[in-house]
Amino acid sequence: MSRPARFALRHPVVEGIAIMDGDELHHLRNVMRMREGTSIALLTADRVEHLGRIERFEDNRAIVRIEKTNLASEATPLVLAAAVIKGPRMDFLVEKAAELGVTELWPMLCARGVVRVPGEERMARWRRLAMAAAKQSFAPTPLLLHEATAFADLIPEFARDTLAIGVSNERPLKVICTMGAEPIASVIRRSRARGIVIACGPEGDFDDAEMARAKSAGFIAAGLGINRLRGETAAIAAVSIASAILDEIHGGD
Repeated sequence: MSRPARFALRHPVVEGIAIMDGDELHHLRNVMRMREGTSIALLTADRVEHLGRIERFEDNRAIVRIEKTNLASEATPLVLAAAVIKGPRMDFLVEKAAELGVTELWPMLCARGVVRVPGEERMARWRRLAMAAAKQSFAPTPLLLHEATAFADLIPEFARDTLAIGVSNERPLKVICTMGAEPIASVIRRSRARGIVIACGPEGDFDDAEMARAKSAGFIAAGLGINRLRGETAAIAAVSIASAILDEIHGGD
């Protein structure tokens, strides 16, 4: 059974009515050429999905009659802490992370990184890309994008063994990607964890102090093969492997 096309909803639903305008209206009406009576899904930033039908079009908006509202289905927590990369490569990382089912993304500032704190405009762009990817991929939850944070400041956050999305009564597996370590697939399969935190550093890798802090917080070193990878390649490879294994282990739960 095919699923209805999915759109982002910016406005609250009032008395069973949703209003679509702006870019989403253009995509609905002019790009996809949808008509009155068509079923659609509307996804909100707080992980609620509304199912409804287009009731009518007005000059600058579409009126959607909501027929059913669901909390987005619970996703297995898959958290990525990735070093911020220059230019459009970070855009690519954010988009693909959202498509692959990452539930939280922490942009990291690392000792060997060369990128400054991203500004509000860049953060807003990443949030738009993450929402668009969630729409396109039918991800059960939109990616939660945190503010850019120094890796040292993230360690206390991850040391608490809690995740913002998903199960919180079980400790997540925490891995830090570095060359020469045990393959990440073996680490994940052995743990059979119901939630994973993956830290991927810059192309120069984490420095010794960062590795020591991570290990003290319970991170396990994991490798991605013998080749030296670009930052976005490493992050996407790690997430792809983790997502597939989580589905393999817990997909039928």
